[in-house]
Amino acid sequence: MTIQTSRLSDPAVRAFVTAVNAHDREGFLSILAPGATMADDGTDRDLADWIEREIFASNGHMEVDNESNQGRDLLTRYRNDTWGEMRTRWHFEVEDDGRISRFETGQA
Repeated sequence: MTIQTSRLSDPAVRAFVTAVNAHDREGFLSILAPGATMADDGTDRDLADWIEREIFASNGHMEVDNESNQGRDLLTRYRNDTWGEMRTRWHFEVEDDGRISRFETGQA
């Protein structure tokens, strides 16, 4: 059963998912800490290139099926125009100021 985005436990993760689903680039970037990093399937990627290709240019969308680790680990059904839908896992590292310094994703 899908967890409504508004019910996600961690405010930074909630803002991340909200921005992805609304295709809100400005909102997405505002939740990231300066120098934020990311990895996809265990490999560090260029953040700006990855979010453009995998989220914004391809209409990315997340439906959260499960959360753990106080809302900083998600199991989702992620879809975009490039890859279709797949089960993915997400892990977020959140700074004291509430911004995401790193996220990791990959197929679940």
